[in-house]
Amino acid sequence: MDTFEVDAVVVGAGVVGLACARALARSGCETLLLEAEPWIGSGASSRNSEVIHAGIYYPTGSRKARLCVAGRRMLLEFCASHGVAHRLCGKLIVATDASQLAELEALAARAEANGVPLQFVSRRALAEREPEVHGEAALYSPGTGIVDSHGLLLGLRADLEAAGGLVALNAPVERIEPVAQGFDVCVGGQEPCRVVARALINAAGLRADRLAAAIPGLPPHACPRHHYARGRYYAYSGVVPFRHLVYPLPEPGGLGVHVTLDLAGRARFGPDVAWVDSEDYGFDDSARQAFIDAIVRYFPKVEPARLHPDQCGIRARLGGPEVAFADFRIDGCETHGIPGLVNLLGIESPGLTACLAIAGEVLARLQATG
Repeated sequence: MDTFEVDAVVVGAGVVGLACARALARSGCETLLLEAEPWIGSGASSRNSEVIHAGIYYPTGSRKARLCVAGRRMLLEFCASHGVAHRLCGKLIVATDASQLAELEALAARAEANGVPLQFVSRRALAEREPEVHGEAALYSPGTGIVDSHGLLLGLRADLEAAGGLVALNAPVERIEPVAQGFDVCVGGQEPCRVVARALINAAGLRADRLAAAIPGLPPHACPRHHYARGRYYAYSGVVPFRHLVYPLPEPGGLGVHVTLDLAGRARFGPDVAWVDSEDYGFDDSARQAFIDAIVRYFPKVEPARLHPDQCGIRARLGGPEVAFADFRIDGCETHGIPGLVNLLGIESPGLTACLAIAGEVLARLQATG
C-alpha cells in the first residue's frame, strides 16, 4: 500500500469541505481532499433550497449568526468574481394571522441585532408585492437570494485545484490514527493508500460525528451525536405567481415549508421536517396532505395537482426535536486536546451561505496553533 505525505487532509467534498480545502491550499498548504462518494457535493450541498441566507433567524452572537452574515458577503463576492449564477431576489417572511405578529416582531428585533436589514410589510403592501400570498403582515429581506449550488461547488473545486490542491473521489476514510507527525489516515476504495498529514479537517457532513468518534483519544464531550432531520421538496409545475421567496414563520427543526425559486424561475416548496435514524433519501408521499395544508396557510390558491415529488434532503443537527436551537461546532485543540485536528459538527443551514466564513475560521484556528 502506497503512503503519501501532505500538509493537510480534508474529509468530505461538500461545499464546506471544498471551501476549507481551498482556503488551506491558497495559504500554501499541500492539501488533499478525500470524498467517499463518486462525485463532489452529493449530500446536503446538492439537496437544499439553494438560498443565500441573510442571517435573520439565529441568536445574536452565535456562530450561525456571525458566520452567516460574514459568509454571505464573501459568497456574493466569490460568485461575482467566478461567474457563479446567483440573484438577490429577496424574501418575505409572512405572519399568516394576527396571533403570529408578536413572533414576527421578535424576529425583526433579532435580525436588527444581527445587523441584517429588514423592512416591515403591512397587509396591504404584502398584497401589492405578492397578490397570491395571504398574510396579516410580513418582513422583507432584500439581502436574501438564490445561488446555483452546483456552480458554486465547481467554482470552489477549480480554485482548490488551481492552488495545487488535490481531490480524491471514491476515497472513503477507513481509519484515522494520531501519530507524532500528525495523522495517519487509511484510505479505502479502489486504490487504497495511507496518507500522513500534519492537519486534519473533518468536514464529513452527516457522518462527521461518526468520524470524530472513531478518532482515538477524543473525549466524550468532543463527540456529540448528530440527529437527522429529513425534509421533502415538491416541484410546482407551470407558471408560478411569485417574484420573491416566501417563508412562513420558522418551526422546530427548520424554517417551515416555504417556496423558493430557482434561477430559471421554477418553484419548489419545502422542506418539511421528519426526524429519521438513517441516511434514507427515498421520497415518502404519504404525508402529502399535511404538506399541502402548510402551503395553504400563506398560498390559499395552491393547486395540489401541480405539486410533484422532487427530492429529499437531510440535515445533521446537534440536538433533536426538543432542542430549539443548535449552533455550529468548530472544535479545535482547545476542545479535544489534539493539535492539528478540526471537527466540523452540526453544519446544517446556513452552512452553504457561511461556507467561506467557516473555512476562514478553520484556517485561523490551524494557524493560531501552528
